[in-house]
Amino acid sequence: MTTIAVLGNGRVGGNLAAALARAGHEVTVADRTPGAAADAARTARIIINATPGAGSLDRLAALCEELRDKILVDVSNATDGPDGLPADLIYPGSSLAEQLQEALPETRVVKTLNTMLFPVMTSPATLPQTPTAFLSGEDPQAKQTVRELLIDLGWQKEWITDLGGIQTARATEAAILFVPHVIRSTGFTPFAISIAR
Repeated sequence: MTTIAVLGNGRVGGNLAAALARAGHEVTVADRTPGAAADAARTARIIINATPGAGSLDRLAALCEELRDKILVDVSNATDGPDGLPADLIYPGSSLAEQLQEALPETRVVKTLNTMLFPVMTSPATLPQTPTAFLSGEDPQAKQTVRELLIDLGWQKEWITDLGGIQTARATEAAILFVPHVIRSTGFTPFAISIAR
């Protein structure tokens, strides 16, 4: 059992929190109540950033002390666009994950689960084709811990691909630009980016 704080209680955060609790972890969900994020982060070993990506950097940078020596799992994408659909990246030539790692040098940031619609994060086996979950981060031990969390969520080991350092998050974050086009083409049905081998 691991103590986990989920920052963000929308569809993504709520879905992850419920699934991780079912897997036996001690999970706290922080809403927008003043001080809730700091309280949750202070007592958790792993913090999941499921806040809207456009405001994530400011929110998490303010928690620098609470996040010291913790693992921060970033599942958000920082985008702009009409109707809530991503059209442009907020950090072109970089990524939200890189910005978070720079702002939080004593936190081990791992990017994952940001290349799929939220239901797939916790039910990958429901897709007819095998999805891929990517890992980006500088700390091998932190990535191994996150890999184990993904397995708890139903991801098989061979479905998880370690891309390397945090800079590789640029590639996975850019993949979010597929989303509005796929939704317009096929509707809001669960899908994920997958590497076919």
